[in-house]
This record gives sequence, structure tokens and C-alpha cells, in this order.
Amino acid sequence: MTLAPRRTHHAAPPRADVLAAAMATIAERGLDGLTMAGLGREVGMSSGHLLYYFRTKDELLLRTLEWSEDRLGAERRALLAEPGSGAGSARERLDAYIGLYLPAGHRDPHWTLWLEVWGRSQNADEDARARQAAIEGAWHRDLVALLAEGMSRGEFRPVDADRFAARLRALLDGFSIHVTVGIPGTGREQVLAQVAEFLEETLAPGPARTIA
Repeated sequence: MTLAPRRTHHAAPPRADVLAAAMATIAERGLDGLTMAGLGREVGMSSGHLLYYFRTKDELLLRTLEWSEDRLGAERRALLAEPGSGAGSARERLDAYIGLYLPAGHRDPHWTLWLEVWGRSQNADEDARARQAAIEGAWHRDLVALLAEGMSRGEFRPVDADRFAARLRALLDGFSIHVTVGIPGTGREQVLAQVAEFLEETLAPGPARTIA
């Protein structure tokens, strides 16, 4: 009697590898190039297997954004470390925070994904909305803490740290969208210069300045 060949079961790749592959695809081919079938081929899984893990493409996108944010969060925490660690003054660390926050350039993959996830959030469930809010909250809390430290050291003029952080992040979000979609006149270096000017007018110690 001839025995049927034994099936070989291939272990699914770690979820982090799938999310890294998804982000790499976005970076290389944009969001239109990210499909369940294509991603499955990249990581050696069927589209059905991917759906088993992620349920929907919306969930895959949100998981990928969370994975990317975890990496950025680790970098952000290192940048914002206490001055004794060699991280520099509060203003230097604020500049580093802003540099990390803003897109690297046109079609930045992280920001491209961020815009897509937030665009889909109109129909998201409460769990997805809470996870998106957690992403935003981490950036906000770190900025509030940095502003408070800078004020305590006399590097920044007294402001309401929470309100100022909300306004500064709104400014950064608006500029970031322009950089990501490639609006003329809003390249990364131009935006960095405008944000530096805004901070000099609103946060630097000394007499209040009138913003033109």
C-alpha cells in the first residue's frame, strides 16, 4: 500500500514580521499596493490566514500603525530623556520631538498610513477609536511633560502646557498633511523653519511677541 505524503505545516511568521512587511510595502508601493493577497505572498501566508489573524484590512492597517508607533515611541522616549543622559536642553529636545513628529518627506509611509487609518475611523468601532486615541495621547503627554520641564528650568516662558501642546500638535498635524501629500511650498525644511519661528514667537523667554 502506498502511503500518502505527510503534509508539512509551516509555522506562521511572527506577527511583527507581517506588520513590518506591510509597512515596507506601503513605503515601496503605497497603500494601493498593499493587498491581503500580495502581503500573504510576501510573508508566505494565504490571504485567508491573514484574515484569520487580522479579520479585516482596517484592522491590519491599525495594527501596522500601532507597530510603527511602538518603534517611534521608543525613539521619542530616548530623545526626551533627562538632560543628565546627554539628551540636551529642553529646547533641543523639543526640536528633536518636532523632527520626529513631522514626515520625512512626500509620501512618508508612516504618515501615509496614519492618514488612511484616520480617514477610515469614521466607521470604526469603539475599540479602534480608543486605540487611535492612545496613539495620540502618548505624543501629547510627552510633549506636555517636556513643556513643563522647560518652564521649570526657565527655558520656556510660562504657558498652559496642556493647551499649548494641543495647539502645537494641531499645527504640526496640519503641516504634516501638507508635507505628506506634497503641497508645493511645504517641504520638510520649510515647515521646520516655520515651526521654529512659531516657537520663538510664542515660547521663548522674554517679552510677549505679536504673531503676524
